[in-house]
Amino acid sequence: MKEKILVVDDEKDILELIDYNLTKNGYRVKTASTGEDALELVKENDYDLIILDLMLPGVDGFDITKIIKADKQKAGIPIVMVTAKADEADKVAGLEIGADHYVTKPFSPRELLAIVKATLRRRPPKEEEEKPIIERGDLRIHTGRHEVTIKGVQIDLTHLEFRILLTLAKKPGWVMTRYQIVDSTRGEGVSVTDRSIDVHIVSLRKKLGEENEYIETVRGVGYKFKENL
Repeated sequence: MKEKILVVDDEKDILELIDYNLTKNGYRVKTASTGEDALELVKENDYDLIILDLMLPGVDGFDITKIIKADKQKAGIPIVMVTAKADEADKVAGLEIGADHYVTKPFSPRELLAIVKATLRRRPPKEEEEKPIIERGDLRIHTGRHEVTIKGVQIDLTHLEFRILLTLAKKPGWVMTRYQIVDSTRGEGVSVTDRSIDVHIVSLRKKLGEENEYIETVRGVGYKFKENL
């Protein structure tokens, strides 16, 4: 089953347009036209992503985002803001309080759909979200401590190397493109490009020693983390 998405907008035409395009692409969609209704739905249900208008009657999109991000159980839900507010200050404010993307009206449904897909790709699988430790053979990744050990010996990784390893290890068997790996590290206070990913992978493999076999190159595509050796 495809991911569950909540769409919040007080303009009926926009709400129906987004609903139609998401449903057509297999997503499970729930809609709300007020901030109060949206918060009630978020409280009672689990969503994989929220598409949120800013200019809503009552509780606006900024306040909704702040409330969701302050809730430990709901804070991980990605939020894509869709609004007629095109000022840079509004965009910066939205991103700073926790929004993942900011789309201005009028927008292309294809563009919005692409953003939805990219945002959902970056979200770790639910079964991994609450798993503090990932173990593969002698390799142990402690997500909360940002710590990696092999046979109990801690490996000294840079922040970026750790993020790349964690991105791959969370989805064993999945092929990740360089662009997807870049997306997973964006917002982490580091600068990385798709061209530099290969360099970081080389360094990461050297530090992992014999365990580097878990990181497999998929020619012409990117990298994946082997499920088993």
